[in-house]
Amino acid sequence: MSDIDSSTGQLGTATSAVVHRPAGSARGTWAMGSLFEHLLTAEESGGRVGVALVTQPAGTATPLHRHTREAEAFYILSGTMTYRAGDELFHLAEGDFIWLPPHVPHAFRVTGHEDVRFLGLTDPGHLFGLYDEVGLPATARRLPGADGRPMGEEIGRWNVVGPRYGLEVVGPPLPEDA
Repeated sequence: MSDIDSSTGQLGTATSAVVHRPAGSARGTWAMGSLFEHLLTAEESGGRVGVALVTQPAGTATPLHRHTREAEAFYILSGTMTYRAGDELFHLAEGDFIWLPPHVPHAFRVTGHEDVRFLGLTDPGHLFGLYDEVGLPATARRLPGADGRPMGEEIGRWNVVGPRYGLEVVGPPLPEDA
């Protein structure tokens, strides 16, 4: 069985291997001041899906953007965020789920005073490779501090690497009062 690799357009081979990640054992990446724990990589799923446990600090906000190849889904484990998808605004909290098809402009802001933790999924699964390219390997299971990449340097990397993953920035971040 074969699948098309969304980042290269190449056919990949679907895997039949079982993937098990004991708690705290997933490879981590620090990007966007956040921790991405890679639970299932595109390579492990034959390109079909990527799954990450994501922790982001209060106040984190993405610019309005869209993905030309991937659909995304978030399942909120703890914390809160405001999410704009197209013209709709959603206030997400523990237990909430959101699915975003490709091409839908979206942005989010982590709200409240605590970190948000969510299960992030991408279909196909190559989008999480973007975070690996712009960020740094996490040396601990925590949010980065001074040991993370400076935000100015990281933003420059996003502008170069993002288009290869079909990421298009189309507007500013959500305001703090969204």
